[in-house]
Amino acid sequence: MRTITAVGELRRALTEPRRVDKRVGFVPTMGYLHDGHLALIEASHAQCDVTVVSIFINPTQFGPNEDLSTYPRDFERDEKLCRDAGVAIVFAPSAREVYPDQFETFVEPGELAKPLCGAFRPGHFRGVATVVSKLFNMVQPDVAFFGQKDFEQCAVVRRMAIDLNLPIDIVTVPTVREADRLAMSSRNRYLGEEDRGRALAISRGLFAAAEEFGLGERNADKLIAIAKRHLETVDRLQYLELVDADTLKPALSPLYRPAALCVAAYVGSTRLIDNVILQPTP
Repeated sequence: MRTITAVGELRRALTEPRRVDKRVGFVPTMGYLHDGHLALIEASHAQCDVTVVSIFINPTQFGPNEDLSTYPRDFERDEKLCRDAGVAIVFAPSAREVYPDQFETFVEPGELAKPLCGAFRPGHFRGVATVVSKLFNMVQPDVAFFGQKDFEQCAVVRRMAIDLNLPIDIVTVPTVREADRLAMSSRNRYLGEEDRGRALAISRGLFAAAEEFGLGERNADKLIAIAKRHLETVDRLQYLELVDADTLKPALSPLYRPAALCVAAYVGSTRLIDNVILQPTP
């Protein structure tokens, strides 16, 4: 495995694999890797010949009162996990490599970036779309892998790839969960024992609604109410919405199209997001 910090070196390293038509898979991350990231790497191995993992904590997607300065970091551990997982290249650019002096060009996403997290984190998806487009240009992968937990991010990135004619397949990998069903996240490390126990209400609510959906419930308001009953132990429920899986607009009752039940909540000072996909059968 090679660890590379400069764009020029990265492109040179990928010249030979491309010359012999090897398929390049890309897993963009902000580091502090966990089994969810490893699932993305595994998916890349299954579909591609060469896997590149980027580790870059992107400053432009953090708001002024968010946790950029305290976001968890452990680069040596991340390198070892990537090496053990068979990653070919870890790309770990500096902030200046990604955002050179006098940088002023951003990618502005559209309607998909406005609901859910976009409504509460102004500028977040502008930062995401910009850094992902830049990383796509740097790596030039054939396939890029993202986790379903960041459902809105996946939608924004997929739309961007289509709109900008990027020759990249966007693959969404199902959310990986802890044994207690808490969605894996780098931010889980912020949770103390008591907070973690209360955080389980998030997945409990989502799965309760999914179970009722499986039993035939198709009313959006009722499904939201079922999930909400389980969320009383969180400190602040930021949103709980059932949206069309493609447009992210509020899902219509009775549900007849794939929908996503999405939640963002604070447990202590930690913001957690999660979702389940509800897929009506024909």
